[in-house]
Amino acid sequence: MIVWLDKNDIWFPDPSTAPGDFPLAAGGDLSPERLLFAYSLGIFPWYSEDEPILWWSPDPRMVLFPDNLKISRSLKKVLKNKGFTVKFDTNFEEVIKSCAYVPRPGQDGTWLNADMIDAYIELHKLGYAHSVETYLDGKLVGGLYGIALGGTFFGESMFHKVSDASKVAFVHLVRKLKELDFDMIDCQQSTPHMARFGAVEIPRKEFLERLSNSLKKPTIRGKWSDL
Repeated sequence: MIVWLDKNDIWFPDPSTAPGDFPLAAGGDLSPERLLFAYSLGIFPWYSEDEPILWWSPDPRMVLFPDNLKISRSLKKVLKNKGFTVKFDTNFEEVIKSCAYVPRPGQDGTWLNADMIDAYIELHKLGYAHSVETYLDGKLVGGLYGIALGGTFFGESMFHKVSDASKVAFVHLVRKLKELDFDMIDCQQSTPHMARFGAVEIPRKEFLERLSNSLKKPTIRGKWSDL
């Protein structure tokens, strides 16, 4: 049975006892306080514009441990020869809007509605949400964004306007996270795309245990372009 949240009470049911393939809660709001609390519990919002806010904690959970990154031979050539420039946190707003509005093959519409976009822009201003941007000839052609808490990066969405641009952004993200001693990237849902990079499914119980330990590390806030 789904739990309905009170907008005035920042609380969530225990994610370890929630269904693995169904929302554990609905309602509430997208305030920075609630979003950060949700991520710290291994919970994230995902819903369509005509639905209430839905909160999820999938089981199993797909994660990538930075040391296990796999880069295909063809992508290595792209990284070396394609001429992309990669930056961090210099154009978050355009990245998240591109994630919402750049068409994807076989996908109609977007789950990133205006309220979600505004909420994550606010988290970026507070130093918790980060973007990785790929440029070609000075134009933004790909990128991704997510939330960083402790030693965990919660990946949210990516886009590309040029082939391989989002893949290049992801590789640079993983390299940056290794430099910063991050433990894992939460990929949320299982996808073949992330599996090709070396991401694996782990039981939610293990994910929540790893997350709890990872959050003992200090959160690196502010623009990563300065690091």
